[in-house]
Amino acid sequence: MDHDTIVLGGGCFWCLEAVYEEVIGVREALSGYMGGTQEEATYTQVCTGQTGHAEVVHLSFNPKVVSLEKLLAIFWNIHDPTTPNQQGHDKGPQYRSVIFYSNDAQFQCAQHAKAEAQKRFSAPIVTQIVPASIFYEAEAYHRHYFKNNPEAGYCQAVVAPKVKKFQQTYPDLRR
Repeated sequence: MDHDTIVLGGGCFWCLEAVYEEVIGVREALSGYMGGTQEEATYTQVCTGQTGHAEVVHLSFNPKVVSLEKLLAIFWNIHDPTTPNQQGHDKGPQYRSVIFYSNDAQFQCAQHAKAEAQKRFSAPIVTQIVPASIFYEAEAYHRHYFKNNPEAGYCQAVVAPKVKKFQQTYPDLRR
C-alpha cells in the first residue's frame, strides 16, 4: 500500500498542518474538524466549544516513506498531550489531544505509541484514541496558514517554534 490516512488533533490545526507539511512521505495535511455531534462543522461553530469537534489535521501519507509510528512520534513531540482541552493559551475541547484511527492496526499502533510516549512525561497523557468519524474540511483561509502568514503574531509565537522543534528533532524526516 502506498497510501494511508490518519487524523490527529493537538491544539490549533495551523500548528499540526505546518509541521506535517514538512514531513517526507506526507502527501497532504488538511486542516479540519472531527469528533463532534453536529452534522456540520465550521470554524465559527467549533470555536464555541459546544459542537464536540476537535481542530484536526487529516494526514494522507505514504507508509513506505514515513511510518505511522514516526508520524505519531512527531505528534507526541510537538504538543503537550498531558493538558486536557488546552494547548498553551488555546483553551477548549476543540483543542484536545486526540488520535482518530480508522482500523485496528492504527488503534494498536496509537496505543503502543501512547504507552511509549508516557515514559517521557511525568503527568499522565490525556490523549484520546477514538474511531474516526466524519471529517469536515476547514475553510479555505485556514489552508497553508503558516506558509501564507508567516509574519502573523500567532504564527511567530506559536507555530514557528513547533516547526523549528520538528526540524531540529527530526532532520531525517524533513522534505
